[in-house]
Amino acid sequence: MCKKVILAISIILSFCTAKAQLKEFALTDEWVQKIEKLAPANPEVQPKKHHKLLVFSLFTGFDHWVVPHTDAVMKVLAEKTGAFEVEFSKDIYKFEKKNLKNYDAVVLNNNCSVGPRRDLLLDVLDKDASLTDDQRKKKAAELEANLIDYVKSGGGLMVVHGAIVMQNNSMAFSEMVGGSFDYHPVQQEITLELCEPNHPLVKAFGGKSFVHTDEPYLFNKAYSQKNFRPLLFMDTSKLTKKTKEIDEKIKYVSWIKKFGKGRVFYVSPSHNAQSFEDSRMLKFYLDGAQYVLGDLKCDDSPAKL
Repeated sequence: MCKKVILAISIILSFCTAKAQLKEFALTDEWVQKIEKLAPANPEVQPKKHHKLLVFSLFTGFDHWVVPHTDAVMKVLAEKTGAFEVEFSKDIYKFEKKNLKNYDAVVLNNNCSVGPRRDLLLDVLDKDASLTDDQRKKKAAELEANLIDYVKSGGGLMVVHGAIVMQNNSMAFSEMVGGSFDYHPVQQEITLELCEPNHPLVKAFGGKSFVHTDEPYLFNKAYSQKNFRPLLFMDTSKLTKKTKEIDEKIKYVSWIKKFGKGRVFYVSPSHNAQSFEDSRMLKFYLDGAQYVLGDLKCDDSPAKL
């Protein structure tokens, strides 16, 4: 009898997990048109000058199916609101100092690297037969340092979902972003709460929590410093299929932070394009982009957590 009960529970849990795995679909004109209708008509703040955003969408590790959809979302937000111009690239040499000068902010779009090394720049340079091993390592370190210096000197950085894994073993990268990826339980429905319902960066949600299906990302390294202002959090005690105990303080999935003279916005939602079929999420992304560009002013001092 007990075995039957256990089997029944197992089947139910498997069904629920399968149900939470949203169906993947290719980017289509019809989907983009849906996003265009849902996207804000105007930015929260009218820009005082023309801005140019670099959206970097290269991955060498896990292929998040939402990458092209996220690119499309950034393009729609740019064209519909006029808040900024976007340029898309998968070229790591965009991180040369002379090239970074052309942009007001960089968006890292799900740039997962190969594990366990977790160095996307070196992943790419490994394929360059014209370089020695030492030259590859030196160049990878140089390009990473260029991006860090760019933000520290006043550039903006928006890090989307899996992009936190780009240089995941680099403490310097972790300190810039606000943390590094540890692991995530299986995809599931997650209720995200607003850390400060009246904060300008979560205005999109109207003071209310929201539910969506996602990979519940958990973090380590510089995350323990809590050197950021959190925006969204989840109740980790309600997560299922956890493979290890989770510190209750590791619950924030989106935040903003100062980094030198620059600004950083990390947004874990979302692994799935369906999350963008929500006008609130689109405004959240737009507001985050305006924050890193310096147009949307708000309190980004580290919260006492």
